[in-house]
Amino acid sequence: MKILLVEDNVELGQSLAELLRQQSFVVDLVERGDAADQLLRQSHYDLLLLDLNLPQMTGKALLRRLRERGDAMPVIILTASDSLDQKVLCLEIGADDYLVKPVEIRELLARMQVIARRQNPGRENTVRCGDLQLDLRTRQFSVNGEDLALPPRERSVLEALMLQHGSALSKQRLLDVIYGMDEEASEDALEIYIHRLRKKLEASDASIMTLRGVGYLIKPRLAPDQA
Repeated sequence: MKILLVEDNVELGQSLAELLRQQSFVVDLVERGDAADQLLRQSHYDLLLLDLNLPQMTGKALLRRLRERGDAMPVIILTASDSLDQKVLCLEIGADDYLVKPVEIRELLARMQVIARRQNPGRENTVRCGDLQLDLRTRQFSVNGEDLALPPRERSVLEALMLQHGSALSKQRLLDVIYGMDEEASEDALEIYIHRLRKKLEASDASIMTLRGVGYLIKPRLAPDQA
């Protein structure tokens, strides 16, 4: 999961970003609302963590712009204000959740899990592809009940494919998922991650397919009599 964190308190922002990276999230951190707006127009993010009192463009103005252009990306407001009126206004203009700082990382992770579950059609805690499973609570994979240990980048790729629910993801979308804005994206490295994942999934029912000119798709492997 790739997160855009918009926080003008540098120390707080860097601390929260590091805590999230320790949980294997890819996090971009910016301090100004206008810079965040530009990034959101250029790159794909799975979640926006948004402060309200930002320089150049307020968090509420950024949220309005996001929803006005039809972007349904989940947004969690992180703010020092516990004003009920402000909370209601933010929810009315399109926020998915509202947390008052200081934020406990465990609560934030729990709120993020709820949002991920909402995006899962069955609203379950588990996403499945054959006998491959992704637990949305722990973000851990298993094959036929056995844990599947993956390095962070491979896990990010597989998580993105699983959460897409049978639709293809382009190379560019996957590159956006696994690399932050300060990192150099590499298509060659992405192909290596896909190759390694295929090897690790050989004994499972899940298969990563290459769709020429489109991207990659994960789907249950056909039995020999169905191929």
